[in-house]
Amino acid sequence: MGNFFISAFEKLVGLVVVLLLLAVAVGAVFALLEPMGGGLLPALLVLVGGSLYVILIGGSLYLALGIYNNTKRTAEAVERLAAK
Repeated sequence: MGNFFISAFEKLVGLVVVLLLLAVAVGAVFALLEPMGGGLLPALLVLVGGSLYVILIGGSLYLALGIYNNTKRTAEAVERLAAK
């Protein structure tokens, strides 16, 4: 049962990262086409800031999954050593 939730969370993290990237791209297009105050510089700022945000959020979520996987592998290795 626990494996189901972890694998579902991994898929959800991937989906969230893709949706965030799409949101950043759409936001940059809207910033580029905005008639009042839009232009190339605001669009680039949205792209840079949004990309940093996606990297921060996605990296944090994947870090949590990595910690879980490493803890699981360590526990299995300790159990193998204790069985000897």
